[in-house]
Amino acid sequence: MAKSKRKLTAVEKAEKKRRQKEYMTIFINGKQKRVKRPPTIDGMDADEFIRRNADPIWLHQNEMWEYMTDDDES
Repeated sequence: MAKSKRKLTAVEKAEKKRRQKEYMTIFINGKQKRVKRPPTIDGMDADEFIRRNADPIWLHQNEMWEYMTDDDES
């Protein structure tokens, strides 16, 4: 018979949860690799957050003209 798996301790569970939150698993050349997750703000990536919440003055000051929209286009 196969050996039964043991349960994780509270410390091991917390470490596993932290790793899953910080890293994600991707496949490269058929092998699993763990890479850091991209930074997010409120669950959105940083660019999407800026597009939704930045005002035109802030975008102009930070030279992000590609994110500025005209009111006439809508």
